[in-house]
Amino acid sequence: MNNFQRIGSISNAHVGRDFESLAQLYFLEHEGLRLTKSFPIDLGVGTVKKSHRFDLGSNQPSILVECKSHRWTETGNMPSAKVTVWTQAMFYFFLVPESYRKVMFVLRDIHPKTNVSLADYYIRNYGHLIPANVELIEFDERTKEVFRKAIGR
Repeated sequence: MNNFQRIGSISNAHVGRDFESLAQLYFLEHEGLRLTKSFPIDLGVGTVKKSHRFDLGSNQPSILVECKSHRWTETGNMPSAKVTVWTQAMFYFFLVPESYRKVMFVLRDIHPKTNVSLADYYIRNYGHLIPANVELIEFDERTKEVFRKAIGR
């Protein structure tokens, strides 16, 4: 096991795929949406476009979902490399046409000392990088509750 692998998991890739499946099931059961995994869309900052695959998506209705099952580090530190991945996802959302609903679906993970969720930390410190039309939804894997985050602009 490497130092960055989630304890109790086969691999971080398995953790991510399992979380995508939870998100897919959530959207089916709670919103009636059948989302496709690894959904491609052409993106780019200018006329040149390249295919990017979002974790989940659909054209009818137009929705794209990125799933992140990241946690605070074992020592309670902010997982900086993982937060960078969240910011990269926000850039991709920024490039997506306005006609799409954009959802960042993240694992609810509460800091053991500060009682702040990783999503709330991200919003507080990186909210200026979240496009105005992105929804941030936290999923508590223990209770199966979702928390829709208000993002001040």
